[in-house]
Amino acid sequence: MNQKKPIQSHRDLEAYQLAFDAAMQIFELSKKFTVEERFSLTDQIRRSSRSVCANLAEAWRKRRYEGAFVAKLSDSEAEAAETQTWIEFAVKCNYIDIEPGRELYRTYNRILGKLVNMIANPSPWLMPIARRQ
Repeated sequence: MNQKKPIQSHRDLEAYQLAFDAAMQIFELSKKFTVEERFSLTDQIRRSSRSVCANLAEAWRKRRYEGAFVAKLSDSEAEAAETQTWIEFAVKCNYIDIEPGRELYRTYNRILGKLVNMIANPSPWLMPIARRQ
């Protein structure tokens, strides 16, 4: 039997795990960006990729209130889309090779899909008190 471990924290969410791993990949890749990009593209791509995780963690803590939960998930979704844009720039500027860039972009598509599903159907994720409102 293939039973999934119950989700007890935001770290157990597949979307969070994918986003965290992708953010760490971006961190490693961005170490090779030119010095002139340190305060622009490097900071932007690192910030947005990390914000996907941070907003997911915040959303998890706001599960008492469906509106607040969905709002933070929406913030996470926006940050994931922003990260995809920075990935495109990094590839076009030849800071990230095409294939690793495509793979990262696909990873963010998976993350976005999971976030959109959670936003469209938040009920399973809400705390029992939120369901009674």
